[in-house]
Amino acid sequence: MRELSDERLVREFMRRLGARVAAPGRVYLTGGATAVLHGWRASTVDVDIAVEAERDAVLREIPALKEELGINVELASPSDFLPELPGWRDRCLFIVREGRLDFFHYDPYAQALAKIERGHARDNEDVREILARGLVRPVELLRLHEAIESQLYLYPAVHPSSLRRALRETLGMSS
Repeated sequence: MRELSDERLVREFMRRLGARVAAPGRVYLTGGATAVLHGWRASTVDVDIAVEAERDAVLREIPALKEELGINVELASPSDFLPELPGWRDRCLFIVREGRLDFFHYDPYAQALAKIERGHARDNEDVREILARGLVRPVELLRLHEAIESQLYLYPAVHPSSLRRALRETLGMSS
């Protein structure tokens, strides 16, 4: 069993991955890694990432890094659960450049909406923190949800009316 990843391990993962990948690119941290680096969680089970780089070069390094650091790394992002939000790349939050890789927090709006859709207790706590820290504005979150609502049929596990209701409840609005 692997250890939980704290801030030190997440940052070491970024440092070592950046040192090993020669091609430029972007790596997006999401989920628990975002929570750990923003400081509202002490640790996470998985370091969830999405890759916009020479994908093979990045993916080839991950098994060794997982073993060296004793961490879990998963390929996961909000777009695995919901359609991509318009302009999501522009809202990603820069973390650090390591070597030729730029590391970002995946769009906090996309993260919040995906967490609302999943609805697990930890996800709900994360959304409360995202809102409390001003990483998303409720009105903009509603607007972005409306922008993708007609595409939710592409994700059969998503129930559009349930997502809409959960979003409004999270934001303290009447259904």
